Amino acid sequence: MTMKEKKELEVSEKKKIETQSGEATFEGVTYVPDVDIMENEEALMLHADLPGVKPEDVDIDLREGVLTLTAKVERPEHNHRLIYREYEIGGYQRRFTLGERIDASRINAKFNDGVLTLTLPKAEQAKPRKIKIES
Repeated sequence: MTMKEKKELEVSEKKKIETQSGEATFEGVTYVPDVDIMENEEALMLHADLPGVKPEDVDIDLREGVLTLTAKVERPEHNHRLIYREYEIGGYQRRFTLGERIDASRINAKFNDGVLTLTLPKAEQAKPRKIKIES
């Protein structure tokens, strides 16, 4: 694998993003969701864990070769007083730089049980091919 191939899909470092006054359009904490990326001859598959997110609250944006996933999580309403919390609720955001190997016009998204699955089809020139030997 060449250095160029390794840089075709760059992933930002995993971290918790603290929103500051004036920077975000919503209050609260934003997290970088965990993702798994797999590849076959036809496409890359990206699976992003987005627990607590509804499909209508997921935004996928592609601009200038950067794919951005943003998801909003609504805090559940309780009639109880919180005593102890280990699970902090917050939104999600993650950015990926797409290389020329991806056919951006054919990207497909599905959302099921809190997992966003993106299919990133490879451009024809990036697909492996067999060379026939003529005799």
